[in-house]
Parts: sequence; C-alpha cells; structure tokens
Amino acid sequence: MTEAILEPDLPIIDPHHHLWDLRPVLGAFPEPLHSFLASIALTPYYTFNELLADATSGHNVIGTVFMECGAFYRAGAGDAEKVIGEIEYVNGVAAQSASGLYGSIRLCDAIIGHADLSLGDDARRVLEMLMDATPRFKGIRHAAAWDADPDVLGPPFHHPAGLYRDATFREGFRHLGALDLTFDAWLLEPQLDDLLDLARAFPDQPICLDHCGTPVGSASYRGKLPERFDTWATKMREIGKCENVSVKLGGLAMSFPGMPEQGPAAGLGSEELAAMWKPYIETCIEAFGPRRAMFESNYPVDKWGASYPVLWNAFKRLTAGASADEKRELYAGSAARFYGMEHLLA
Repeated sequence: MTEAILEPDLPIIDPHHHLWDLRPVLGAFPEPLHSFLASIALTPYYTFNELLADATSGHNVIGTVFMECGAFYRAGAGDAEKVIGEIEYVNGVAAQSASGLYGSIRLCDAIIGHADLSLGDDARRVLEMLMDATPRFKGIRHAAAWDADPDVLGPPFHHPAGLYRDATFREGFRHLGALDLTFDAWLLEPQLDDLLDLARAFPDQPICLDHCGTPVGSASYRGKLPERFDTWATKMREIGKCENVSVKLGGLAMSFPGMPEQGPAAGLGSEELAAMWKPYIETCIEAFGPRRAMFESNYPVDKWGASYPVLWNAFKRLTAGASADEKRELYAGSAARFYGMEHLLA
C-alpha cells in the first residue's frame, strides 16, 4: 500500500530495527511456519540496501539504532564470544552509511548488541569486548520473552521463565551500570512484573522496554486483547513510575499482538492501524511522558502488518494533536538521549 507521507520534514531517529540474513536457517523450522517465522520469511535478507530503501522511502529518518537479533555471529568462536561478530558486521554497515555516499542519513549510528548476562560476573568480559569493537556500541538487549504456552512464541525462542529475577542474571546485569551501558528489555505482557522488579532493584540503570510491553493476542491469547487491556495498562503505568525506564512505541504490527491479525503484509492503511493501536500508544505516552517514549519501526518484523511509510504515517496520525516539542521528543529526542545520539540533532 502507498500513501502520501504525512509531516515529511519531521526528523525521526528510528531506535529499533534489525539486520540479518536468515535464509540459511529458515528451512530448519517445521512447516507450517509459526506466524512470527512467517513474518520473518517476508524479508529473510535485510541488510544495508533493504534498510536504506525503507529509511529513505519518504519520511525524514536522520539516523537509526540497530537492535541485536542473533545474526552474523562469529563462526568458530565460543558461545559467549560469538556475539562480537554481529557488532563487527553492523559497524561496517554504519561506516558505509557514514561515508556520506548515501546522503546525510546515519544508519546504525548506535548499535545494541547482546551478551549473556546469565554468565554472571563473567558477562563483564564480554561486555568489554563489545565496547572494544566500536564506539557505536551503546548497550545490550537480553530478551526474556517466555510463555507457558509454547505456541505463543514458537520455536525460535527458548528464554527461561523468570529470567529477569534470576540471581546470576542480575550479577551480570549490574555490570551494565558500571560500564555506562544501556539495557533493552523484551518480554511479554504477562511477564511485566518481572521487568518492574528489575527496574526497582536497579533504579540507576537506564532500561528501555521494547514494543509497548508486547500485549499478546495470539495462540491461547487469541481474542483476549480487550479483556487483558486493563491488566496491561495497570502494569505499564506502574513501570512508568520508574524514572530509569523508557518505552518503545511500536512492535504492535508483530504477529504476537495480532494487530493486525491477518498478516503478513496486511495491506491496511495508516488510519485503520492508528485506530487499532491508539489505546496502547496513548496509554504508554501517558504513563512514561514524551521524554521517555520513542516511536520505533521494529523493522523488518513489523512488515507483517505495515510497510515502512504506512507504519510511520500511522504513528503521525496518533500524534496529530501533540505539540511541536512533544513530537520532537517522541520521534527523535528521547531516542537521541537514551542512546547517546544527540549529535544527530545538533
């Protein structure tokens, strides 16, 4: 679907996208593919050219943040150290963009990698290796998404239950603050109390909660979004009281929330998507405020429900009544502060 670009001059820092080549591994999963894997199969190869095409498709994206996704790990390295390969690859993409040959946009200007915090104190060694790889490295994500129903997440995810409460995990987690690194959290709505407990235990650690806390509307949760909305909203308001936590406004076009349910590439217009997402986005902005909330593409995963131009149009419809200052925060300022990208706004 194509639409006229709304507010084409509004500067955007896209704080959450991936890069990968999953063609060699997709065939290893059973058919029919889980809906999440089906969404990935839409864009199994997403590297510099694909990202550049989306980010320059009409909206004024001035820079982006790469988010770890387990891609391009270093062959032959140990389990703890192989994650360095992802950072090395993405740093090359960032350097390619920074050459200026592709315009003023700065793709992957900040890089979020992965280190296994379940290593406890040994996680610091890996974190320091990531820091040595490039100054663009700003922090890590260690996802904890889990559900008792294995059909919710499907075969790619095997995070243990209660990970963010685990004592050894927290031994590793405490090194992030000592090294001035950020933390991105991804877990599902039924797990949000785990994130709240972690944020309260480490009140000085900057944490960004991905994907609006991932409300779930798939598998055994199918059709239950309306009845679970108040539970989700109550938890998000409580987390919003933690001044160290920011929230990413997006991820709702993934297969897990089921908004839209009929992906892939649902073909809905931005007005329909905005109406669907409005209660979630408005609740998050109310709970965290514009200075701790940032719109994200979560591309190419959210391609399940919307093209890149339509996705950002939907967001802009949702903020049509916001002030210019609020829009600056939601679309660029909050992300720039959290990930140390203020130079892009100078």
